[in-house]
Amino acid sequence: MTAMRGLLATPLAAWEREGVKTALVKAGLPADDVDDPRHMFWRFETATDVPVGFGGLEIHPPDALLRSVVTLPPLRMAGMGSSMVEVIENEARAHRCRSIYLVTRAEAEFFGRLGYVRCMPKDVPDPVRRSRQFALLEATTATAMVKAI
Repeated sequence: MTAMRGLLATPLAAWEREGVKTALVKAGLPADDVDDPRHMFWRFETATDVPVGFGGLEIHPPDALLRSVVTLPPLRMAGMGSSMVEVIENEARAHRCRSIYLVTRAEAEFFGRLGYVRCMPKDVPDPVRRSRQFALLEATTATAMVKAI
């Protein structure tokens, strides 16, 4: 368990991810590969056990894919999303990733404030671009973004 800015981040094993799936489906995000044990997911809570949201990371050395970041509705717009992303970025650094990629349909402005910049999907490294999450969202009108870490 990791604590940052009053948030507790708990890594979730593959069999503990039903809450992630439910939150992603309600947010209109893909959830069909959440059970894949190669993907890392965290549950975020306040120090007083109030659920905040979920986030995930796929490692594709030497890069990573930030994915499935969702803040639960009662806490949106309260700065919790940026704290969750910071925890996940630290995990990518611990895995010696050089860049984190993401693809988003609606939150490009939010991620831009966190230092992510738009990139062309063709410029995303093949292992990241071939990931199920990236391919599903890129097929829509999504925006690819990257941040060097």
